[in-house]
Amino acid sequence: MNSKIAMITGITGQDGSYLTELLLEQGYEVHGLVRRSSTIERSRLKHLYNDDSVYGKRLFLHYADLDDPTTIRRIVTRTAPAEFYHLAGQSHVGLSFEIPESTCDATAIGTLRIMEILRDQPNPPRFMHASSREIFGTPSVSPQDENTAVNPNSPYGCAKTFATQMTKIYRESHGLFFCNAICYNHESPRRGENFVTRKVTLAAARIKAGLQKSVSLGDLEACRDWGYAKDFVRAMWLMLQQDEADDFVLATGVSHSIKELLEIAFHHVNLPWQDFVHIDDRFKRPADPFQLLGDPSRAEQRLAWKRSVDFEQLITMMVDSDVARTNRQSV
Repeated sequence: MNSKIAMITGITGQDGSYLTELLLEQGYEVHGLVRRSSTIERSRLKHLYNDDSVYGKRLFLHYADLDDPTTIRRIVTRTAPAEFYHLAGQSHVGLSFEIPESTCDATAIGTLRIMEILRDQPNPPRFMHASSREIFGTPSVSPQDENTAVNPNSPYGCAKTFATQMTKIYRESHGLFFCNAICYNHESPRRGENFVTRKVTLAAARIKAGLQKSVSLGDLEACRDWGYAKDFVRAMWLMLQQDEADDFVLATGVSHSIKELLEIAFHHVNLPWQDFVHIDDRFKRPADPFQLLGDPSRAEQRLAWKRSVDFEQLITMMVDSDVARTNRQSV
């Protein structure tokens, strides 16, 4: 088995695209699983699969859905990855209240199907499951670490809790190198437009350009522990380079409110955010997880991991990217 072969589910997403770039820089052959759909838009990977020196030589994409274990098994058997990064799943917390069944099928059972496939391999790969801070729901302690009790309060959080616990069970019962990356919010210019950070930075750019008049949001006092996606995928890779498998909280340990997010984003384009923000109760979740703050001490100490940008740098980076994108589109 080639130790430099990796497979990624969710490769076309924010984390998947950054992880692909990191692994290629490290000399890996990268295989990604992508869903069959009516569109082949893969904007986050466009620069890679349009590169003839990379795509088809060191980067390969395979069609497979999480509810199609036969196809996934066939691909895994043929490619024999040494490392498997499982990032795919329905990852929007608010949306999970509207589509709980498909969320649980993809996020919970989809993960279990993959683990069953991997443990049947002659040489099971090292496995990293992208877990979520949502497994803690409304926690009784803050900050949370790897030993904090799970208490999910959304369908997505419940599905992730199942997948997280099963990953631990497979590690402890079957002796497999299976890990959970318990990820707090992590953002970047590649974040989807339906997530609040990108919704705000894009609105700031479009309002500045005269292409949008306002932005509607829910609870402005809601706080999150927001980090940088490129930092998080580096930690994921470091997790699979260790001598022993373990779970790690990936977070910044610093909390910020949506109001702070607005202040930084709109100040960066010289606009008063109060003039452009409307409060809409439709964007308030049925059960919003308060006091979600991660303790990254284990990752910092054992992985020698630390973040490369702070919150203000992250948000201004995202605004700059959206301003540039908006200017290109308006030409």
